Amino acid sequence: MVRFHVTGRREVWESVQIAVEEDRRIQGSSRKLSGHARLCVLSYNLYTVLNIPHDPVALEEHFQDDDEGPVSNHGYMPYLNKYILDKVKEGMFDKEKFDDLCWMMTSKKNFNMAAQRLSERDCFKLFCLFNLLSEDRYPLVMIPEEVEYLLKKICTAMNQEWDGKPLDALICLDPTGQDEGLSIWSFLEHMSEGHLLRVTNAEAFSLALDEVFLEMYHNVLKRGYMWKKGHVRRNWTERWFVLKPSSIEYYVCEDLKDKRGQVKLDKNCVVEPVSDRDGKRCMFCVKTHNKTFEMSASDQRQKVEWIQAVQTALRLQTEGKSSLHHELKLKRRRQREHSRSARSSCSSQSSQSDDSNYQETEKTEKGKERQDLEIESIIQHARELEIRRREQEEKERRKQREVQLDLERQLKEAEMLRDSMKAEMQERAKEAEQQKKRIAELELTQQKLEAALNMEIQARLEEERARQELQRLLQAEEEKKKLFKLLQEQQALQSLSPVQPEACSGINDSTPSALYSASQELQHLQASRQRSHQHLEEVQEKLRNASQYVRHWNVQLNRLMTPINPGEHRTSLEHMCPKKEALASNEFIAKCKLKQEQDTPIAEDHDLRDLKEQMEAANLSDGSDDSEETPNGQM
Repeated sequence: MVRFHVTGRREVWESVQIAVEEDRRIQGSSRKLSGHARLCVLSYNLYTVLNIPHDPVALEEHFQDDDEGPVSNHGYMPYLNKYILDKVKEGMFDKEKFDDLCWMMTSKKNFNMAAQRLSERDCFKLFCLFNLLSEDRYPLVMIPEEVEYLLKKICTAMNQEWDGKPLDALICLDPTGQDEGLSIWSFLEHMSEGHLLRVTNAEAFSLALDEVFLEMYHNVLKRGYMWKKGHVRRNWTERWFVLKPSSIEYYVCEDLKDKRGQVKLDKNCVVEPVSDRDGKRCMFCVKTHNKTFEMSASDQRQKVEWIQAVQTALRLQTEGKSSLHHELKLKRRRQREHSRSARSSCSSQSSQSDDSNYQETEKTEKGKERQDLEIESIIQHARELEIRRREQEEKERRKQREVQLDLERQLKEAEMLRDSMKAEMQERAKEAEQQKKRIAELELTQQKLEAALNMEIQARLEEERARQELQRLLQAEEEKKKLFKLLQEQQALQSLSPVQPEACSGINDSTPSALYSASQELQHLQASRQRSHQHLEEVQEKLRNASQYVRHWNVQLNRLMTPINPGEHRTSLEHMCPKKEALASNEFIAKCKLKQEQDTPIAEDHDLRDLKEQMEAANLSDGSDDSEETPNGQM
């Protein structure tokens, strides 16, 4: 905690000065208040922010006005070092909260936020960065070299080219700033007014400042998305990684709300590149004493940057350092001191004789030439390395483009194959649906055909019974006709032969009644025959309809059993449609019925004609019988 002891004292110095001035003002205006009230409040807040255990009673005793306390005897800065900063433990407090306390206590008096263009959060970040880069003297100042370094970092984060003219113009207006530097409040004033950096987009400036703040203040060496291989499920998951000198933390996303774990780094850890596998590219691993963490970067450049950043963190761990930018700041300071000492030594040597000056100048020029040659060779070597790096990157990009094009081609082929398979599956599903529909229609048609066949069988049986009944009635009528004719002949013979009147009187009396009874029975048989004939016609009509239904459903069944495919040639029914006209379903059935009636067997028509002739003969005989019966009845 030596470094925080120095930086913490530097950051709290301004707050101490304000508290001392306020205590002097209060002590001079009112004797009722303690002379160290502001310092006491400041100390209490520091104890709270730094999580240092303290006794409020002892704290009050330290700030007594009796000139016997440690503050009165030795001053506040020794008290701050002994009772506060020496008790700070690393990792037990939030440094940003500590700086926020210092900012809150100093900004209200020295900085007017209402008149500034920058947001208060941006001003606070600049305040923290100023404290980080300021010199180790009081009051705190930041020399122009460090100001330029900070502004260049912000311009790089904004993808903006650095323009040093505003800073040079500001130094020309105030030459004292070249040697003494800028105070925190003048620095914030110039930044807000745009005298040091021209800001065209406030949002872009805030994002760039936040990136620089994370890198320099929070010691974030690198951050970004990478794929990480799990240790339990062995699957790959995308995480947001944050690399610091002591650890690699990974989160679900970049808002840093859901932390999933961290990799503790020490001097025994190793980072190595890994060959591509599991469908992942640009892989590397970080090996700790008990685990190996495998990660996959987005491209080759990110992989190299991550490996270099992890190597930097491991180097800091090996050297026992906790902040990269603190070491860079000390290095820049040593370089400036070395340059100043070189310039001072050159100025001291200029007071010697002309010969020694000439010789020294020659040596200096030779050394300078040699140094220039060395610098030129270093620059040339750096250029060659840069050219090779660019060629390697270009080669890697071409390779990546080829792989990407190949993957895109494979993806396109897979999509085309998927679309064709999908279309084929849809076609097969459509065919299966049609087959199901056809099978259902076949089953329904078969049921209809079976019902029509049953109806046709019933109609044929009924027709057979009607024909038998009609035949029986015709035979009975024929017998009655013969009997009636015999009785008529007997009656005629009796009327023509007068012999034996007594013997034939009994017969003459019974003959008219028998003749009348036979006539009645014959009429009854004729009526039954007519009804039977009408019933036969009805049964025949029903049979024709049933046969037509059977043929209709048989045609439907054959059509469904052998469907017409596209382009198939079928023989047209020219005998049914000689004019090749289009027929509706009812017209087709009517033509079929007409054709059936035309094709009915001739024997059937002959039997019907014989029946009609017999019925007409019977009707004629009935008429003759009736004409003969009337006079007999009268007799």
